Amino acid sequence: MVTFIPLLISPDAAPVPGQNYSMVTEFILVGFSNFPQHLLPTFFLLYLLMYLFTLLGNLLIMATVWSGRSLHTPMYLFLCALSTSEILFTVAVTPRMLVDMLFTHRIITWTACASQMFFSFTFGFTHSFLLMIMGYDRYVAICHPLRYNVLMSPRGCARLVSLSWAGGSVMGMMLTLIVFHLTFCGSNVIHHFVCHVLSLLKLACGKETSSVTLAVILVCVSALMGCLFLIVLSYVFIVAAILRIPSAEGRHKTFSTCVSHLTVVIVHYGFASIIYLKPKGPHSMDSNTLMATTYTVFTPFLSPIIFSLRNKELKNALKKSFQRKFSPLSS
Repeated sequence: MVTFIPLLISPDAAPVPGQNYSMVTEFILVGFSNFPQHLLPTFFLLYLLMYLFTLLGNLLIMATVWSGRSLHTPMYLFLCALSTSEILFTVAVTPRMLVDMLFTHRIITWTACASQMFFSFTFGFTHSFLLMIMGYDRYVAICHPLRYNVLMSPRGCARLVSLSWAGGSVMGMMLTLIVFHLTFCGSNVIHHFVCHVLSLLKLACGKETSSVTLAVILVCVSALMGCLFLIVLSYVFIVAAILRIPSAEGRHKTFSTCVSHLTVVIVHYGFASIIYLKPKGPHSMDSNTLMATTYTVFTPFLSPIIFSLRNKELKNALKKSFQRKFSPLSS
């Protein structure tokens, strides 16, 4: 069933010198196994539909932007990159969760666990970096409209997107190497439906575990809060510029170009803060599992809905696209 490799841990990595330990090479994902079995089909169907809608919604946005020449602008280039990161993030996390709902064999290998953590970190951080760049795009468009074409040239936009993906990959690789450099011995049960970093660090043994845990938390918080700070700073300047517009109609029209991005930022960081900044208390494993799905499943599900409904230009392009496909006579 579960494979262990006998290992003699060094005195620095074990509390008792000279004692034999077993190094874990496979993990068991608890996930939804503690939920009542009659509820699992309902959860499976719900999360499957949300997963499929996330994929289809983001693919539809990308296809609409690609086919509509009026949408070939920096803002929608960034939106396509954001949709790509959301698709890849959900593919890295959700299928495994769905499969584990149907089967009792919830074992994941050491390599598969490391791979899942790398990809979830990479696409998660890339998503945050892209949201930050989209905030910068709105700042340049509203506060420096005359310099927009220079600052947001096609080459400059491609460079910003490339830096976001490179930054996400570096963060994912660095954090994964730090975590899996540790030795995992004793229990191999992960109380989560994915290889969640904090749940995994609880299984590590050795004196360096506490310092590694602190380092991982500091790196993640610093990167995400840094992105949030720059987004907030961008909107401080944006609001100041909007308030200087004399007409109410002009203020409304200008701010409407930011609503969809701002809403996604609030949802993205709002659900993340609910999960990771909630006070410690007598929360059950089941409630923690459900709360974790709000960030891994529900947030990517909401994103294409928000951009489709709150972005007037994209919404009109989607309507025209559907009319061309399903109502050729009216077009």
